[in-house]
Amino acid sequence: MDGTGDVAVGVKRGSDELLSSSLYNSGSDMSSISDGTSNGSDSKKLRVEDRMEAPPSRVLHIRKLPNETSETEVIALGLPFGKVTNILTLKGKNQAFLELGTEEAAITMVNYYSTVTPHVRNVPVFIQYSNHKELKTDAGNQRAQAVLQAVSAVQGGGTPTSGSDLALTAASSPVLRIIIDNMFYPVTLDVLQQIFSKFGTVMKIITFTKNNQFQALLQFNDPSTAQQAKIALDGQNIYNSCCTLRIDYSKLVNLNVKYNNDKSRDYTRPELPAGDGQPAMDPNMAAAFQGKDSNSLLGKIPGALSPLNAAAAAAAAAGRVALSGHSGSSGVLLASNLNEEMVTPQSLFTLFGVYGDTQRVKILYNKKDSALIQMADASQAQLAMSHLNGQKMYGKVIRVALSKHTSVQLPRDGLDDQGLTKDFTNSPLHRFKKPGSKNFQNIFPPSTTLHLSNIPTDVTEEDLRLLFSNAGGTVNAFKFFQDHKMALLQMSTVEEAIQGLIDLHNYNMGDNHHLRVSFSKSSI
Repeated sequence: MDGTGDVAVGVKRGSDELLSSSLYNSGSDMSSISDGTSNGSDSKKLRVEDRMEAPPSRVLHIRKLPNETSETEVIALGLPFGKVTNILTLKGKNQAFLELGTEEAAITMVNYYSTVTPHVRNVPVFIQYSNHKELKTDAGNQRAQAVLQAVSAVQGGGTPTSGSDLALTAASSPVLRIIIDNMFYPVTLDVLQQIFSKFGTVMKIITFTKNNQFQALLQFNDPSTAQQAKIALDGQNIYNSCCTLRIDYSKLVNLNVKYNNDKSRDYTRPELPAGDGQPAMDPNMAAAFQGKDSNSLLGKIPGALSPLNAAAAAAAAAGRVALSGHSGSSGVLLASNLNEEMVTPQSLFTLFGVYGDTQRVKILYNKKDSALIQMADASQAQLAMSHLNGQKMYGKVIRVALSKHTSVQLPRDGLDDQGLTKDFTNSPLHRFKKPGSKNFQNIFPPSTTLHLSNIPTDVTEEDLRLLFSNAGGTVNAFKFFQDHKMALLQMSTVEEAIQGLIDLHNYNMGDNHHLRVSFSKSSI
């Protein structure tokens, strides 16, 4: 299929119940959706998905799409979660099927959109698992083929071979031109840097006012990163219902920044002067240039994104999901279907602590397969729920939902609750208590690959392989970073990686070196 690799595309034909004349004409070819067991001759005809909840599948069913929704807009819903391998649009029914590369990516996508309603063209849409395990469609639709080919090229870091001028066609410039509409709150250079850096390395930013509008030029390290940021963020609101991002490609391919101040910044040259009459970088920002932490401006304005909300947005910004905080919800989660023989408040503290600062944990006395987990705020609770709901812990698929409780109550003085309730408010292991911590930039879904840090210099690869093997599971791959203080370690399953993190985060490696473990987006 002209350079698309394993990407299959097309439009389903055959069922009068679903298809209408408004669908693209795909010729006389027949297409099918396979449940993974058919041999092609007994392919199932596509039907409207049952309203009953289907088991997890890498094929997702999207309903209530607005009229004339493009393939680009549907694909954008799934783009941040992983590789999109197929799309099937049912325009007469305002529906679509989207196939992701892995079931894990689909689970992450459904979990996120169960907490934040996705929008296409400002219309809420509904996403659920399909009853089908795979889409098999004929390549009769050239537009869908071109869109997916472009996506495949972007996700693989290549260049589409299609000559189409679709929105997903690779950008020729790494520089984006950004206009802020409806600017009720001030938007600063640092706000833009924090939002856009979730997609890749931001090299330079220049801000200015033109035609009474705040604008910016922002340069990434490569065009494909600029393209992904544009696809995910164009039309999004930085704050609730205002400060809308309008993004286009710039004709410039390189920005010439002379000064580092609150109007312009070259992140590759921290030694640049501030310039006459311009405020210099504050000490925190200067420290950030030297690899230290900086204070974020996000979250300091009412209704703004906190740093964790920004991380959640970057992890799952797609289509028309608003980049706004989640107001009015509780910071307490209810985790259920836990392995009551294995789970402890400490293990839940460690796992949920990857996504926020866990304050208190209470395993329910009369229902020990369930627990209440209090996070520092509602955005942390949302982030933890979107990443952990549906994951396997101690052999069981756990369910995570928002609780009606607003806090977790500690036992009354003198009452022994068998250690089922723990207060972690003052724990030194909180990952996000320091404003601007680098941990804000490294929040990823559970994966087979773990990032290890704070490794003593005398610890070998064999030591770490043995340590994680003893925790249960198989170490498939290992890679030290250059300084040997950090490493990537890949387990055979996500469940094994979760187990390894729970057991070995803060493990004492000797000489008071406590191992730091987190999930990584990388593979080895």
